Amino acid sequence: MTSPATFKRPGQAARRVSARTQDKLFCLLLLLPAIFLCVTFILIPLVESVIMSFQDYKLVNMAQGVPAEWNNFGNYTRLWRSGRLQSSVGITVFFVAVTVVLTFVISMTLALMLNTRLRAARLLRSVMMIPWVVPTVIAGLLWSWIYANPYGLLQYLVRLVTGGRVTDFAILSNTSTALWGVIVAALWKQIPLMALLLLAGMQNVPDDILEAAKIDGAGYMTRLIRIVIPYMKSVIQVSVSMCIIENFKQYPLFATLTNGGPTGATTTLAVLSYDEAFVNYNYGSGAAVTTVWLLLMIVVVFVFKRIFRTDADA
Repeated sequence: MTSPATFKRPGQAARRVSARTQDKLFCLLLLLPAIFLCVTFILIPLVESVIMSFQDYKLVNMAQGVPAEWNNFGNYTRLWRSGRLQSSVGITVFFVAVTVVLTFVISMTLALMLNTRLRAARLLRSVMMIPWVVPTVIAGLLWSWIYANPYGLLQYLVRLVTGGRVTDFAILSNTSTALWGVIVAALWKQIPLMALLLLAGMQNVPDDILEAAKIDGAGYMTRLIRIVIPYMKSVIQVSVSMCIIENFKQYPLFATLTNGGPTGATTTLAVLSYDEAFVNYNYGSGAAVTTVWLLLMIVVVFVFKRIFRTDADA
């Protein structure tokens, strides 16, 4: 026996559609302030910067209100011929790659240690966040005092370990070690946050699965690689992506520690962009460096996310 057909009243359907439309409009209303801020302070300045990178725009244009002249790729070709752009790209990529890898390895090790039954685990979680809370400029000044020659803490420790044989260990004045000095300061600043994020993801791994694998004879490394890390994939992807972006736009540490020296050994794209725009007062050239910087960061993050795909990205 067939059930009788049901008919919806036109007014009821209209009210239902109207309610759905009202929900969408209400959601859009809530998003409007965020959309306005993003468009005003991110999208519009970004488009203006890209346009400026194709113009001969200097201080005189801003001071006298003279319109900038369109020079196509003149800013890019000048930077390329000088060799500073290639050098800055190489230094930036090296700095980001080394810092991100070391930050992840050390943070993962700390997270594994804090995930055990340590007596002082809660205290360590609180204390280890101090470097992350300290403003980056203050952290740079702190490490500049540590590296200071000849009265810095590092110089004192080197003199103590070597029995006074090494008395001139100026890490920031040497072209071979200056970038590594900035990397150490960046690690000190960024490891706490990533370690806390990885620890939070690690604590979401089901204990029953780990216990079952242990009963089946799976060793510690097998459980870590086959169970823990796959469960943490989304957390790892987010934390590493944040670390990549943070190090690509790293400027305060370089400004306070080396300012791009010695002899350009630590001149990243961030430092080069600042020098071109606010030291040489060539805003078009600074915008060109910023455009290359932005495109490189987008490509690196995109490639990383494609390689380290999660189930949500599939």
